[in-house]
Amino acid sequence: MGAGKTKHLFVCRSCGYQAPKWLGRCPDCGSWDSLVEETEAGGAAGRSGGRRSSMGRPEPIGSISLEREMRYVTGIPEFDRTLGGGVVPGSVILIGGEPGIGKSTLILQILARLAEAGLATLYFSGEESAQQIRLRADRLGIRADQLFVLTGTCMDELLDRVGELKPALLAVDSIQTVYSQDLGAAPGSVGQVRDAAVRLMDLAKGSGIPVFLIGHVTKEGAIAGPKVLEHLVDTVLYFEGDRGHLYRILRAVKNRYGPCNEIGVFEMKDAGLCEVGNPSRIFLEERPENTSGSVVFPCLEGTRPLLVEIQALVGPSSFGVARRTASGMDQHRIALLVAVLEKRLGMQLAEQDIFVNVAGGLRVDEPAADLGLVSALMSSFLDRPVPQDWVFFGEVGLAGEVRGVNQPDLRIREARKLGFGRCCLSRSNLEGPQPVEDMQLTGVRSIQELFEVLFG
Repeated sequence: MGAGKTKHLFVCRSCGYQAPKWLGRCPDCGSWDSLVEETEAGGAAGRSGGRRSSMGRPEPIGSISLEREMRYVTGIPEFDRTLGGGVVPGSVILIGGEPGIGKSTLILQILARLAEAGLATLYFSGEESAQQIRLRADRLGIRADQLFVLTGTCMDELLDRVGELKPALLAVDSIQTVYSQDLGAAPGSVGQVRDAAVRLMDLAKGSGIPVFLIGHVTKEGAIAGPKVLEHLVDTVLYFEGDRGHLYRILRAVKNRYGPCNEIGVFEMKDAGLCEVGNPSRIFLEERPENTSGSVVFPCLEGTRPLLVEIQALVGPSSFGVARRTASGMDQHRIALLVAVLEKRLGMQLAEQDIFVNVAGGLRVDEPAADLGLVSALMSSFLDRPVPQDWVFFGEVGLAGEVRGVNQPDLRIREARKLGFGRCCLSRSNLEGPQPVEDMQLTGVRSIQELFEVLFG
């Protein structure tokens, strides 16, 4: 194909797979009706997108200088926690979430905090006008002379303005609205999103400017655009929570510069997103007293211990098939533990409707929640409340055995800090934890022993 000619491709919107003709199903990821037609400019200019290489020379690994890592501390501890201590120069951070959950508000607050510290920051918006951004800034009480606003959608113009201003940080809201003049595809298409991400990554690595990218989330809960977008960036943060609730959870699902699965908890107020200093107290403040099916589980989110309430409701089914409904927990894990209770304890749960909920909107995925969930199911089925000052953690196996989990000390100390006096855990975990004043530890080897401890 000669230079200057266009090449027609069909690209999968889910994974970025390219095919010379339209296919009903993507051969790579298996998605149906996900291939869309795109045009790609031919020749060297079209393939490179007009970018100049900034590649240096090879050097021995021993001669690479190990300078002390410097981070920009935003002054919002909950956000800094999710990044591992602050923003690393030259990093690319992708923030995703449902529309209206607070992505743009949080980014504007972060840039304003850093601008107040004397750093020039640039907020580039392809979705709102400068007047609309000013109205939001007034509502948030932002008065920062070093916070600059630029609106538009052209990537080439953005890079020119960044070269003129030389900001310390750049935020792009959103990556789906930006387009390159070198590509014939529409903004938001797979090719445009990928090209924009690569060019912004080149900018960050070459200049040391941290770049925040805001990404839309599809109805399936994934970042709109090819999966390669998440592979290119250094950090991926997801907003969790319902727009109808006050609390938002910012979770790090990928982080090259810090621990993964750290979370920050925020509360949406008129003045923007405010930090929640003690999330455990928030999650437990409306816990009912002397109610069956309610237990407390000390979970770990990254390096942070959190106390959450696990609720279970077990009752006779009014239909032919019993229902199993879960909110905040894996439904398959619940079905597995129900089968263990039926086999090892003889509980007749096959004809019972079972509903499980993690109060507060947090999602719990670690196996350490098994012991708490089993205790809640027992309590609801027997209609006998669990004592209010108990907490539970431990993994339950198919034989009904209770296995030890990691970081028992952190979980126990967090429980004692909030006034809980007794902890039920695996007997194998009893050897590790240091004694905690006024905290009674009860170790169990199996769910049979758990039943005797609670209801025997």
